Amino acid sequence: MKNVEMTVEGTVLTIRVDLSKEFGPSSTGKTIIIASTEGNVTIPTRQEKIGLNVYRKK
Repeated sequence: MKNVEMTVEGTVLTIRVDLSKEFGPSSTGKTIIIASTEGNVTIPTRQEKIGLNVYRKK
């Protein structure tokens, strides 16, 4: 994962992303990647999965 922190308290999932970070352009070059789980990942201590991408237009 890039720039993604997940915590679970009870049944509440909290996701933290630092919006000031950048990881370069997307594969098409149209957007700048800020955070990504890089596919679907299992939520810590749970069976559910999440897929997350945070980006902005170039």
